[in-house]
Amino acid sequence: MNIRHLILLAIIAFLGTGSVKADVPYKNDPKYLELRDAMHHAFNDADSAHFYPAVKKLEDYLLQQNDLHAYYTQRCNEIIFLMNKQKIFEAYTLGRKLSTELREKKIDKEMYMAYNILGHINRYCGNKAAARRIFRKVIDMIEEAGYYENMPPIYMNLVNVEIEDDPEEAMRLLDKALEIAKEYSPDRVFDIETRKYLTYYTNGDIKKFHECYELYRQGVAEGKSSVHGRSMEVYYLASLGKIDEAIALAKEELGDEAKDAITEILAKNGRWEEAYKALKEATSTSDSVNNVVLINSMRSISDQLRLEEMEKQTARNRLIAMGVGLLLLILLVAALSYIVFNRRKHLKELKVAYDHALESDRLKTAFIQNVSHEVRTPLNIISGFSQIIAMPELTSNSEERQHMALMMQKNCHQITSLIDEMLELSFSESTEDAVKEDVVEINDMLRDLLQENQPLVNPDTKLEFSTTINDDFTLTTNQVMLRRALSTLIDNAIKNTTEGTITMKASALGTTQLIIAVEDNGPGIPDDEAEHIFERFVKLDSFKEGLGLGLPLCRTLIRRLGGTVLLDRTFKGPGARFVISLPIENPDE
Repeated sequence: MNIRHLILLAIIAFLGTGSVKADVPYKNDPKYLELRDAMHHAFNDADSAHFYPAVKKLEDYLLQQNDLHAYYTQRCNEIIFLMNKQKIFEAYTLGRKLSTELREKKIDKEMYMAYNILGHINRYCGNKAAARRIFRKVIDMIEEAGYYENMPPIYMNLVNVEIEDDPEEAMRLLDKALEIAKEYSPDRVFDIETRKYLTYYTNGDIKKFHECYELYRQGVAEGKSSVHGRSMEVYYLASLGKIDEAIALAKEELGDEAKDAITEILAKNGRWEEAYKALKEATSTSDSVNNVVLINSMRSISDQLRLEEMEKQTARNRLIAMGVGLLLLILLVAALSYIVFNRRKHLKELKVAYDHALESDRLKTAFIQNVSHEVRTPLNIISGFSQIIAMPELTSNSEERQHMALMMQKNCHQITSLIDEMLELSFSESTEDAVKEDVVEINDMLRDLLQENQPLVNPDTKLEFSTTINDDFTLTTNQVMLRRALSTLIDNAIKNTTEGTITMKASALGTTQLIIAVEDNGPGIPDDEAEHIFERFVKLDSFKEGLGLGLPLCRTLIRRLGGTVLLDRTFKGPGARFVISLPIENPDE
């Protein structure tokens, strides 16, 4: 089971579901218990229609009881519910409002709640180290304030951070959360126990899982509710060997979690091909959803800043839109009339045009899909970090802010490179030779290129340069085009090398040819793909960055310079070697 997809669902189930300290006078008030349970069940069912009225009534009741701690706990529940619904911008806005209110009212004891929200935002953006550090700070703040009944949810937050990287630590944290819950907040015990039951299936202890399932059913019979209940039923069917029934129930009940559950069930039962397909589909869907969520959040920030101006322009925009719509309608009618009256005369021409249109549409669709995927990913990272940096009261230390800035710069560079590749490939379509009037000192240029790309390589990767030509060796060429072609090869090597060495080599073949090679320690390229990779939009690994335009652009540029670029099939690896061959021309001859 992929816990990453359960994180936001699990957070709120443990974050102050309405539990109160033993000395609170209203803890046994039937009205309070009714309001608390209504909110709790609406959240577990992800029922927006019932959750918002229920949590508002509970908040009003708590204010009447003058219990600010419980009141602000429910305010946090609203924020996490929005995150669970993938409404990141709305959650971020409420989080800032909560933090500002706590600071202005000087309610320092409850400030841990604002830090907790920051931890969730970091977790959502993939910054596990920051999330782990913040959640541990929240535990210290809660202990200092004496809110022991609220410790279990924070431990569960840490469980969700650690579960994939350190399962043993995650299990220890689960036990710690359960121990504290039994003493200070018994109403959370069933959720924590149910979460722990699931780990037995994940770890392959089916006998123990069956024993725990009976305990879970006993709890349900007693009227208890758990956010993990639907997952328990799915995995129970799978543990009985009823795989198809378990998959059907997962699709019906688990929503976005279904694909991960199905992948795990199939894998544990040896149906590897189906598991691979399910995993591939789950990964694709998750990336798409996360990209859309984060991009929409970024758009929401921009829209909010422009809201006042947009309201002033609404009336005029509507009038313009109506006029444009009417004009388009007239043009459409005219076009249709033209087609009707001339279809016989132009039947063959229309057929050819239609075929071309279909092909253009197919290419356009493929292009948009590639561009959308490659641009969204760095935009998501920029958006996530920009939201965190924009929260002055929740800023991290300077080292972390520097890391965020570096990541944003790196992804901005990635977007710029994609756009440059598209534009330059379009401009380089000419079959004419390039104007070669620049006298270039080759060794100096290659060293400059490596230095420019040094910040972009992975920490475990080294850039090296080797040359057998003299430093005073020059080549008369087009420097801009040559630098761009070499940059695409270096960029390609960086993308495919997570650790090891990227080496650029320069040599001369007699007095006629300059040879420049770029070697990497990546996964390599099969011989049968040696020419295919120079075609547009070809990517051997669809998960790698880029549009598949770098190598076609490199070949186009080098061809216009009178040279060639190819994959060296004799290279033994590991990795791949691309070789550029350029004629050594003497302008005096």
